[in-house]
Amino acid sequence: MMNHTDQELEGMLSDLESDLVERKKSLKGDAPNTVREAVCAFANDLPDHRRPGVILIGARDDGSPSGLVVTDEILRQLADVKTDGNIVPPPTLTVAKRQVRGTDLAVVTVWPADSPPVRYKGRVCIRIGPRRGVTSAQDERILNEKRRHHDRPFDVQPVPSATFANLDRRFFEDVYLPAAFAPDILLANDRSIDQRLVATKMIVSADTLTPTVLGMLVLCDRARDFLPGAYVQFLRIAGVAMGDAIVDEQSIDGAIRDVLRRVDEKVISHNRTAVDFTSGPVEQRKQTYPPVALQQLVRNAVLHRTYETTNAPIRVYWYDDRIEIISPGGPFGAVTKENFGAHGMTDYRNPNLAEALRVLGFVQHFGAGIPTAKRELKRNGNPPPEFDVQPTTVIVTVRAAK
Repeated sequence: MMNHTDQELEGMLSDLESDLVERKKSLKGDAPNTVREAVCAFANDLPDHRRPGVILIGARDDGSPSGLVVTDEILRQLADVKTDGNIVPPPTLTVAKRQVRGTDLAVVTVWPADSPPVRYKGRVCIRIGPRRGVTSAQDERILNEKRRHHDRPFDVQPVPSATFANLDRRFFEDVYLPAAFAPDILLANDRSIDQRLVATKMIVSADTLTPTVLGMLVLCDRARDFLPGAYVQFLRIAGVAMGDAIVDEQSIDGAIRDVLRRVDEKVISHNRTAVDFTSGPVEQRKQTYPPVALQQLVRNAVLHRTYETTNAPIRVYWYDDRIEIISPGGPFGAVTKENFGAHGMTDYRNPNLAEALRVLGFVQHFGAGIPTAKRELKRNGNPPPEFDVQPTTVIVTVRAAK
């Protein structure tokens, strides 16, 4: 991915009719919202430019500089557009401070998505000439067809052995759709159930009703029958080594929402709470592990694991002194062994599953899982999590609080 040269950016300031450029004087008022709409529209690339769109912060509509002082805080706010969970799947973009015509600009460069349609708060934003708009049914069909002709992530590949009947359409219509789309969008459109399943990437197309990997994970209560590794193996071991006695064992499978909820229940049932009556006038309670930290680390494993070419489950091994969470699939994309877990470093092997977990309420802010776990562990008095990152496996070890 190449960023634009200073000369190209100067040309964009002058070209007032381009549908690949948006200008903003500042980030005040409604600008944070309209910037996100522009990012969503550029990512969808309805005109099929196959080139990045650019948002110039610090320029008026006529291209003249607004005098904005581009601070680190402004750059941080713009970078958060990718990870705050409002745009799904997460867009590919860069944010930079650039000097053009002797004035500073904050430049957001947005690349076309490999897996459109991309949504901002349930709406599919597009570019119609120099202005933004929302898709019609025909526009959305075009975006769906574009997705079919790109190299698609594994999570939207078809599952040939599955059928339309394997999908829980009642859950999809009653729960998933209202969470995925803004109410006015649902009321306004007249799409069939097949078209809605296509739009959310649960099936391949309205002509080919074959479920995708995403559809089976989200809408099938027997996902493991078709994706053998789609479960969590839980062991509670009475000791500190694998050879010690197992006091609880369960293979947790089903639709992904049920898997995550049942893992949460296991965590609650095995977590001990220590009560201190002597250190102060009010009793103090502390759990061996903060539930939120374990919740985030398990969800991170479910989201980022590979579901391709492996039948291995996620493993949660709970020993007397530690918990190990073992996830199939090593680092992906921009994430490497060296920068794994670093602030701001995230990439998505399963970008459409990330969108679905956001819709289902299991992810509130993309890229926040590991930082949240670290913060909660520190607050509870646990050591920091330990990451063993290998090419095909990531093992997270959480030590008990003393």
